[in-house]
Amino acid sequence: MSYQVLARKWRPRKFAELVGQEHVVRALTNALDSGRMHHAYLFTGTRGVGKTTIARIFAKSLNCERGESADPCGECAVCTAVDAGRFVDLLEIDAASNTGVDDVREVIENAQYAPSRGRFKVYLVDEVHMLSKPAFNALLKTLEEPPPHVKFLLATTDPQKLPVTVLSRCLKFNLKRLLPEQISGQMRHILGAEGIEYEDEAIGELAHGADGSLRDGLSLLDQAIAYGGGALRAADVRAMLGSVERGQVLGVLEALAAGDGAALMAESDRIASFSPDFAGVLDDLATVLHRVQLLQLVPGYRGEESDTGLASLAERMAPEDVQLYYQIATNGRRELPMAPDARIGFEMVLLRMYAFRPAEPGQGAAPMRAPAAPSPAAQPPAAPPRPAASAPASRPPAAAAAPAPVPAAAPPAPQRPVTVDANGLPDWHEVVERANLRGPIGQLAQNCSLRAVDGESMVLALMPPHMHLAVEPLTSQMEEKVSQALGRRVRFRFVADHGNLGTPAERRAQALSEAQANAEASMEADPLVQTLKREFDARVIPQSIKPVEPGT
Repeated sequence: MSYQVLARKWRPRKFAELVGQEHVVRALTNALDSGRMHHAYLFTGTRGVGKTTIARIFAKSLNCERGESADPCGECAVCTAVDAGRFVDLLEIDAASNTGVDDVREVIENAQYAPSRGRFKVYLVDEVHMLSKPAFNALLKTLEEPPPHVKFLLATTDPQKLPVTVLSRCLKFNLKRLLPEQISGQMRHILGAEGIEYEDEAIGELAHGADGSLRDGLSLLDQAIAYGGGALRAADVRAMLGSVERGQVLGVLEALAAGDGAALMAESDRIASFSPDFAGVLDDLATVLHRVQLLQLVPGYRGEESDTGLASLAERMAPEDVQLYYQIATNGRRELPMAPDARIGFEMVLLRMYAFRPAEPGQGAAPMRAPAAPSPAAQPPAAPPRPAASAPASRPPAAAAAPAPVPAAAPPAPQRPVTVDANGLPDWHEVVERANLRGPIGQLAQNCSLRAVDGESMVLALMPPHMHLAVEPLTSQMEEKVSQALGRRVRFRFVADHGNLGTPAERRAQALSEAQANAEASMEADPLVQTLKREFDARVIPQSIKPVEPGT
């Protein structure tokens, strides 16, 4: 007998065997048991979550020889025929390859005839969003006035492409992506029944790689069993998927926490030696950072058994740094396709984390912002050194200045005065514009509100969700740019505050909201639009209206 792949062999044949779609099973079960069934059902969701499987079970429930129920027998001629894909009154149509109106017209013409063997003639249209517009129009008539013996079961991964006229005539069920725990649980059940040895860590890797699809997970499981020669081992699965052990990711964070750039690059080389999927490594890094943050901020959180090595990192890393590293990892994941190659993109993400790491006590900024002191071997021969030249680079500023005073940088040239607001404070919005703050610094500045000025000190308020932005070297760089714009030296002090701060970001959001409202009102008042609404029952979709930018 030929081998049958696991995804087909273990396809659910009853509602009770389905994984992770309890909300859909409950609704269909109640409808079948009460006899209150709609004529058209729409099942939506990503690939491999059970759309067509549920539709086939539903068809069995309607036509089982032992009566309509949510628990078909699975043994009668109808149930076995449906399972084998040869039940004459279950017509499966692949809309991806039968998109034309002629294909749908044939279905409609046959729908008027009574079923041959069952109580209902069931039409299962997969990927229904692929039908052409004329095909949808032809189908719509039957959906509006279906024969009593016909049920339509529609399945799609993209419901947004369906006409609203079709959507309004169907009961819609949105199937969820499966959690890794649900996928791994089903894999353990299958492997136990198949008598295949496995390692739990290998199951976890496969469940993560399935990306919410049980069918994809079982396909990966088939591949991994073949790769491992009939057994399932974590090392084989990682090699097959191009993933790395968690210990490798922890090594990256250990190097960052220690501020050791050489160790960071060594970890990068070690990871690259496995020829991994670097996007997956960044995903793993973000996942570990998430666990670290939970240990830091959620009292009593113990995590999973595999989180035991994270407690030390949680103690040594500041919560705001974990947030920053997480943001860099997820943004770097999106930027990876634009890198010259994946490894360069991955290393640049790690270097970005290192460059933005917090300054050590006694330092004015992160070490990578200031040029490193040249090593003794790199210095040219010279006359016997004077005491001042022998001072180490890490010596405190006061001690280094004693033998050889270094003049402070002169303040920037004076600029024209900034507008003063009603509180007698400089207009922070104008300051930000004048300093031309962009990128991460601009994001920080746009979410600040100037609260007080005391000599060189400026007190800036931030909403708590934005406090993680106020880290070195962003704050020092912003101080430099604002000092240049104002023509005098300034220092920032950041405080957390709630409520409407009147930040440049809030002002811009308010301006955009007003512009949008004005654009929508102008569109509604347009005589041509009013005529279209009156004569053709047209309607305006507010989200499609975009205000005209000044100067365009």
